[in-house]
Amino acid sequence: MKVLMAGHGGPIRKDDEIFIEQLRSRFPDITFEAGGSNEEQLTQVVDAEVYHGWPQREVFLAAKNMKWLHVPGTGIDDGIFGTPELSDSDIIVTNCRGPHAPPMADHVMGMILTIAHRLREQWEDQQNHYWDTNKYNNLLGLNGKTIGILAAGDIGSQIAKRAHGFGMNVYAVDKHPDVVKERNNGNIPEGIDHLWNLNKLDEMLEISDWFVIAAPLTPETLGIIDSRRIGLMKNGAYFILISRGGIADEQALIEALKSGKLAGAAIDSFVTEPLPTTSPFWDMENVIVSPHASALTPEMWEGRRKIFEENLRRYLTNEPFLYVCDKKAGF
Repeated sequence: MKVLMAGHGGPIRKDDEIFIEQLRSRFPDITFEAGGSNEEQLTQVVDAEVYHGWPQREVFLAAKNMKWLHVPGTGIDDGIFGTPELSDSDIIVTNCRGPHAPPMADHVMGMILTIAHRLREQWEDQQNHYWDTNKYNNLLGLNGKTIGILAAGDIGSQIAKRAHGFGMNVYAVDKHPDVVKERNNGNIPEGIDHLWNLNKLDEMLEISDWFVIAAPLTPETLGIIDSRRIGLMKNGAYFILISRGGIADEQALIEALKSGKLAGAAIDSFVTEPLPTTSPFWDMENVIVSPHASALTPEMWEGRRKIFEENLRRYLTNEPFLYVCDKKAGF
């Protein structure tokens, strides 16, 4: 049996090579081939039974023997939107739920605190050896403020737990609140004060001082935060996007930030990545841009490797997989 280890959408990295050697040692009867460029993968994938990575459409179509595709991340939108044939195939798709959520939630709170306590300005003052206490007599408190979270899955639940620790009132909307509770032994996840169905998204936007997008990108969430919904938000509210670009209308967001409708935003994921140098987001003083890097801790990488290794063991012993994705739903 052959497993093509294609990394993250292209040639593998050094840490991937180390992981492949570990897999070869544990599973000596399996052939693990390191993925090359997309052009090289067109040949490599032909006889591969398992693919680890995000295949380009032409690579996926070149596969003749693929039975299982493992995404070494959580979002499967690249495959669903870019390769419609995948949704209609019998190929099982699994992902790596879990390890990304704590660092992404940490990143959200870091963004919120950076905005609320004007930490960027204070860093600039430090660099300039400038001291002015009175300049910062209007910092924002978080205690008692309302945070609204779109999607109460792994990321949203971790954000809620942290926000609750800061004394915030935590609301969340989710398409499947019953599933969220089921995954939490029948309870609302810790830190969420109110868990609503997606049909109350507008209501949540109207009451949120801080609004966080933690949803996967699916056909249903694509563009769900449009200009109308941005218009529903409180004047002077803050906007955080941590999961996927395309869920919010970027142009509408830019206009709301320029007009003062929204006081600020922090964004870790964009429709086009890398973010074009011509994007207005780069130069907006009330925006924090981070390069889709919120989850990238050593613990996340190790957690993802452990999930794949365990799923490979289960595949070989015909046991149920961890984290099978719904290809039609897109997550």
